[in-house]
Amino acid sequence: MDSPGPPRPTEPRPRRRDRHGRGMRGPVAPPQVPLSATRADTFRDLVQDSVERLERRWPQLAEVDFLVLEVPAPQDDSVPLGSSAPATREQHARVVVYRRPVELRAKSRDERALLVHEVVVEQVADLLGLAPESVDPRYGQD
Repeated sequence: MDSPGPPRPTEPRPRRRDRHGRGMRGPVAPPQVPLSATRADTFRDLVQDSVERLERRWPQLAEVDFLVLEVPAPQDDSVPLGSSAPATREQHARVVVYRRPVELRAKSRDERALLVHEVVVEQVADLLGLAPESVDPRYGQD
């Protein structure tokens, strides 16, 4: 019946299967299928495409670091879509595109790609001290 001593603590056993006994899930799609690309990966590809397009016209952009961050640091009332910082002795010049604010403003994939390119052009223009139209002649026309 009942044992006179305290109950023995049970140690958790390592799980080898999920709770229904079917084994662990595998990936939903193989890595070579576009479905397996995350939204962050897709966004990074949009930024990279825009940078490659501009590097053909402006070879000095090869020395600039292009970054994608999720959200900007809290500021006043505005939320920037991107930022740029000139080169210092310790760092290369940087252009940052903020993924979440851009995604929230774009309704479709095409609109997102256009907005990403506009943000990259505006930040490069700010970095180079030029007008966005001189960095990319098609700026604002699409």
